[in-house]
Amino acid sequence: MSNILVIAEHLDGKLNGATARAVSAAAAVKPESIDVLVLSDAPDAVAAEAAKIDGVSKVLTVARAENAHPLAAVLAPQVAKAAAGYTHVFAPSTTFGKDLAPRVAALLGVGQVSDVITVESSHVFTRPIYAGNAIITVEAPASQMVVATIRTASWPAAGSSGSAPIEALAVDVALPSHTRFVELKQGKSDRPDLQGAAKVVSGGRGVGSKENFDIIYKFADRIGAAVGASRAAVDAGYVPNELQVGQTGKIIAPELYMAVGISGAIQHLTGIKDAGTIVAINKDGEAPIFEIADIGLVGDLFKILPELEAALG
Repeated sequence: MSNILVIAEHLDGKLNGATARAVSAAAAVKPESIDVLVLSDAPDAVAAEAAKIDGVSKVLTVARAENAHPLAAVLAPQVAKAAAGYTHVFAPSTTFGKDLAPRVAALLGVGQVSDVITVESSHVFTRPIYAGNAIITVEAPASQMVVATIRTASWPAAGSSGSAPIEALAVDVALPSHTRFVELKQGKSDRPDLQGAAKVVSGGRGVGSKENFDIIYKFADRIGAAVGASRAAVDAGYVPNELQVGQTGKIIAPELYMAVGISGAIQHLTGIKDAGTIVAINKDGEAPIFEIADIGLVGDLFKILPELEAALG
């Protein structure tokens, strides 16, 4: 039977929703148990959240001062040590998971399975390749532990009615000193988190400038949405790169995705293919974005967005 260890992602004492999505993927393996590992300097609050996730057998906590900040070089040796006895180690395919999982796999001497979108069996998975234009089946050796990242946009979040027990785990492992935390720079916003938001409004090159991007922020605030952007908008300096949606940015699956002034390069479409409803606003009626949009509006975004906002009352 399979026993799966899911690595919890958290920040500022709050569990990231990606963890519950990774648990859903773990449940698809039909394992004997699913445990969640929380590494922090003060894991209690995060562990309490993780314990509520449906399907979790128990939550393991590792409390060390070195875990105050999620440095992959520091966390990986602890995860590798804690993984003893498990058949699988899952992490969300977020910036956190993509940073951590390869180090864990290397320390365990196994290859990593990346961006899992479906589970065919305990050691057989599917993942997208060629910017999502093809799906490949990957089979991991049955004799080895599976270390995998889970494409969270492809999995629903597990429910939150559980009550798993929480256990403190002592991990006796030497930690590297060549990597140290200096500072974390992140934008502060009252808007929903881009990767977990139900509604997202994204702007592209067609917005025209950093100043003009205010129209995207304003409309997003009006409908309670997160803000995203195409790579072209990020490269042009309109917005910071943490807002980038697409193959080289964030892969998201909101209920509503509004692409404003975005032509729809394949790399961008890769990041939104699991969205519920896609609305495209672009003055170019031949833009590729209209081929996948559920609703398309051809026209000047600087006229259409204010009209939509006025219609909201």
